[in-house]
Amino acid sequence: MTDSSDTDDLGPGFDLGEPPAPKALSAGPGGYRVLARAYRPQTFAELIGQDAMVRTLGNAIKRDRLAHAFLMTGVRGVGKTSTARLIAKALNCVGPDGQGGPTIDPCGVCEPCRAIAEGRHIDVVEMDAASHTGVDDVREIIEAVRYAAVSARFKIYIIDEVHMLSRNAFNALLKTLEEPPEHVKFLFATTEVNKVPITVLSRCQRFDLRRIPVELLQSHFADICVREGVGIEPDALTLIAVAAEGSARDGLSILDQAIAHGETPEEATDGKVHVSAAQVREMLGLSDRGATRRLFGQILDGDAAALLATLGEQEALGVEPVATVNALLELIHGITTAKAGRGAGLERHAETERAAIAGWAEELSFPVLHRLWQLLLKGHAEVVAAARPHAACEMALLRLVHAATMPDPLELARMIREGAPQIGAPSAGQGSMAPSSPPLSPQAMADIAVSAPVESAPVSPFPADYAALVALVRTQRATLAYDLEHDYRLVRYAPPLLALKPPGPIDLRDLVGAINKVTGQTWEVELSDEPGETTLAEQHQAKRDARDAEIAATPIVAAALEAFPGARALDPEDPQNWSERK
Repeated sequence: MTDSSDTDDLGPGFDLGEPPAPKALSAGPGGYRVLARAYRPQTFAELIGQDAMVRTLGNAIKRDRLAHAFLMTGVRGVGKTSTARLIAKALNCVGPDGQGGPTIDPCGVCEPCRAIAEGRHIDVVEMDAASHTGVDDVREIIEAVRYAAVSARFKIYIIDEVHMLSRNAFNALLKTLEEPPEHVKFLFATTEVNKVPITVLSRCQRFDLRRIPVELLQSHFADICVREGVGIEPDALTLIAVAAEGSARDGLSILDQAIAHGETPEEATDGKVHVSAAQVREMLGLSDRGATRRLFGQILDGDAAALLATLGEQEALGVEPVATVNALLELIHGITTAKAGRGAGLERHAETERAAIAGWAEELSFPVLHRLWQLLLKGHAEVVAAARPHAACEMALLRLVHAATMPDPLELARMIREGAPQIGAPSAGQGSMAPSSPPLSPQAMADIAVSAPVESAPVSPFPADYAALVALVRTQRATLAYDLEHDYRLVRYAPPLLALKPPGPIDLRDLVGAINKVTGQTWEVELSDEPGETTLAEQHQAKRDARDAEIAATPIVAAALEAFPGARALDPEDPQNWSERK
């Protein structure tokens, strides 16, 4: 009977009304079930974020190229165990008419599908390796695989957290895993694939389940809220999806808590529970996005007093200091990626902050953003480890205030060249700068002055000093450079005049010819009997010894050397020390 005939029987003008709302899966006959269980994927179409794996399995089933063992790995909550159960369904489904074969779209209504979904199929055995770790548990599997399946097409063993098996248990399983009977399939799931022996990995078809993108999680959670009859703000969905860190199960657990935390406003006419972004932020102890943007603006403006006041307000609201730092890191990352991608990625942020991020991306330079990121990353580690996290957070952000108000080194060099640098003045593309920036130390000014090019200085065609000459010779005559560095002593270096004390009789014409050829200049080389300076090698060794002694004299290293007699303290920044260790 067609739909039109049904409505005609009801009489002209009969209104069927709105279609009924989908029934909430969490309100089952046995009482409330948490969302993570109620919305566990029952088909591959419901398994979000794993399209590549589903396509591979579908092609394998269609072409009858099924492996005898599968290994699913990935972080918690991305669908490893659910995928194993879906594979069991796909392999044993017989269709509604009982005549179907293996399919990537199991019907879900036949007896094998329903029995597997309910965990009561006699031929689909699930084992938790965390509580069954020994050889005896594996021996039961080895004995059972010899017998054919009772009612299913395949006898399937699902071993969850397989990395928890003991090494002896793994070894006992190897032979059966490599050559199982045709009616047996093994499905393994693990969060720590690095702990699974390579001998087991090589016998399995491996699927790495990916973290689920934030956008997919948002869409998935929004659909669940509709089915559960819950009103939720888009920004709240974003907060939950980001907090889930790619895990559907973690996100559903947070969503469950958010729904319980939500309220039914008195003015609401639909009687729904409503969940706001503010409620989710309060529940998770997250820093308010508006407060985060305000903090960042105060950092750029160099307004330390306002920043401390905002941090005090956040502490009074119960926001964890590490959450504040994380929010600032996320904001700086968003600004930097938006700048690098010319606005790409802004859709991941709430609409209220897109304009601010786009503005900062246009205004701030990459050196400033990278400097802020590095300093804040260091501050994050300090806050996590500090006995007084709030104080550590204040000190870390105050450090950012002073760093943000300073021009980058290239701008400082330019100002030094142009004369009378104004250290507190803003530079192009660096955003707001405070007029009262801290002055640079004399050492920093000297370094910058040395590094700044001097336009009036003539360029000499000769190397700057003897060490530079030897380095130039090394590019073409390595053996000669080694002799000059280790055996010759410099008496006088006044290009084109070079006076050296040789280690013994030498062929002066060969030495002069080599130096002239390498440098492209005509040199006058003299051999002298004067003592001269120490060799370059000796000078370098003296510097190394002095640096090693300086390191050894520090209290912590001195204590270590006393605890380990015969040990040496070496400069980690000296490349020669690393080459000696090799």
